[in-house]
Amino acid sequence: MKSEKILYKSSIDVPKLLFEIFMILLSFIILIPFVMMLLGSFKTQQEAIYFNLSLPEKWQFNNYLQVIQEGKIIRSFLNSMLITSSSVTLCLIATALASFVIARRKDRAMSFMMNLFMIGMIAPMSMIPTIRVLQTLHLTGSYLGVILIYMARNIPWSSFIFIKFIKGIPMELDESAIIDGCGPHGTFFKILLPLLKPVTVTTLIIVVMNVWNDFMIPLYFLGNSKKWTMPLTVYNFFGRYAREWNLVFADLIMTALPVVLLYLFCQKYIIAGLTAGSVKG
Repeated sequence: MKSEKILYKSSIDVPKLLFEIFMILLSFIILIPFVMMLLGSFKTQQEAIYFNLSLPEKWQFNNYLQVIQEGKIIRSFLNSMLITSSSVTLCLIATALASFVIARRKDRAMSFMMNLFMIGMIAPMSMIPTIRVLQTLHLTGSYLGVILIYMARNIPWSSFIFIKFIKGIPMELDESAIIDGCGPHGTFFKILLPLLKPVTVTTLIIVVMNVWNDFMIPLYFLGNSKKWTMPLTVYNFFGRYAREWNLVFADLIMTALPVVLLYLFCQKYIIAGLTAGSVKG
C-alpha cells in the first residue's frame, strides 16, 4: 500500500501539469479570435457585428463568392504570388551563396560582412530614405521596388540562420570535394546545397509568411490599387462609412489560408532548421 502511494506521488509532476494547463489556456488567445473570425465569415452582416462564438443561424457560403467577385481576390492573389515568389526565391539564392562564403572564409572582410548583416537585423526600416532611394532608381510604385525592399528586410535574418547552419557542417567535406576535383562552385552546388534542405525550407516558410502577410509595404509603395496584394483587399469591405464584417472575415480567411497550408505541410522542417547546429558533438 505504501509503495503504491509513493508510485502515485512520483507519477504526477505538479509543476509540469500546471505549466501545461497554463499553456493550453494561453493557446486560446490565438484560437478564440481565429474561430470567431471563421464563424463570422459564414454569418450575415447583422450577425457578424457582435463578434461572438455563436453558430450562424444559416450558413452563408455566398460570402466567399461575393468576396471573390467584388473584392477582386484573383488579381490580388496573382499579385501576392508574384511578389512573394520573387522575393523569396531571390532572397534564398543571395543568402545561400553569401552565407557559404562568409561561413568558410576567415578574414576581416567576411567579419565586416557578418557585422553588416547583424546591423541589418537590428536597425529599423526608415520610410523616407527608402522612398528617396526608390525615386532615384525610378522604381516607385513598381513590383521590382517592393521585391527589393522585401529582400533587404529578410536577407540579414536569413543569412544569420544560414551561416550558423553551414558552420555546423564539417570542413572535411569541403576538403574531400577539393581533393576530388571540385572547385568552389562545385563544392557548394554538389556537396553543401543538398545538405542545406532543412535551413532552406525553414527560411522559405518564415520569409513567405513575412512577405505574404505584410500590410504596410504594399500600402506605402504600391500606389495603384490594381497592384495591391491580398491583405489590402480588406479595404473593399471596410471603409469609413460602411463595414461589412462578415465579408471582412471571409477575406481574411482566404488571405491566411495559403500560408496556413504551407506551414502545416512544412512545419517539421522549421524545428529541424532552427535547432540544427545548436548542439555540437
